[in-house]
Amino acid sequence: MWKTLIETESQKPYYKALQDFLESCDHVYPPENERFKAFELTPYDDVKVVILGQDPYHQLGQAMGLSFSVYEGTPHPKSLINIFKELSDDLGVYKLTGDLSGWAKQGVFLLNTILTVEDSNPLSHQNKGWEIFTDKVIEVLSAREKPMIFVLWGKEAQKKKAMIQSHHLVLESSHPSPLSSYRGFFGSKPFSTINAQLQYWGETPIDWSL
Repeated sequence: MWKTLIETESQKPYYKALQDFLESCDHVYPPENERFKAFELTPYDDVKVVILGQDPYHQLGQAMGLSFSVYEGTPHPKSLINIFKELSDDLGVYKLTGDLSGWAKQGVFLLNTILTVEDSNPLSHQNKGWEIFTDKVIEVLSAREKPMIFVLWGKEAQKKKAMIQSHHLVLESSHPSPLSSYRGFFGSKPFSTINAQLQYWGETPIDWSL
C-alpha cells in the first residue's frame, strides 16, 4: 500500500513542485533516505496506532523520519521529555532512548504532517506540498476497515479529526510541548488507554518500553 501510494503521489504536479523546492534548499532534515522511515517500519496493514506530529525537529542530528523520535544517544527534545514523563506517570515505564523505532515496529505509525524542515527554522516547509501528501496518507488509513487509534496532540493534529471515519478511536489532548503540556496532556493517560483498547479489539498491546 505505502509503495503504491508514494509512487502514485510522486507523479502529481504538487509533489514534483515539492521536490523542486527541496532540491533548492540547503541543510534539510531529516536526510533524504530517512524521510519515509515511518512508512518503512510500519506497514499499512500493521498499523494499530497513529501518532501525528507536525514537522521534524530542526536541529542537526535530531530528525530521523518518525514523529517525536530522535537518534539513539541524542539529547531528548522538550516535547519528548514530556511524552516520557506521561508514559512514566501512566504506566510506570521509563524509556531511556529517544529512538522510537521500537514503537514503530509494533504498529505505532509515527507520522509528521510535514516531512522535512530546514536547519533551525521550524515550519519552514509548511504549505509546500507535504500536507497534501500526508492528508492522503490519513485518508487511506481512515478508509481501512480494521480499526486503529488516532492520537491527536494539539490543535494542528486535531484539525485532521474530520478526516477520520467513525469506526476508529480518536484520542485528543493538548500538545506535549512545554507551552501546552499542562493544559491537558499531563494526566491524559494515552498509553494505558491505547493498550486497553487494543486488548478490547483482541490485538496485542504495545510494549512502550521498547
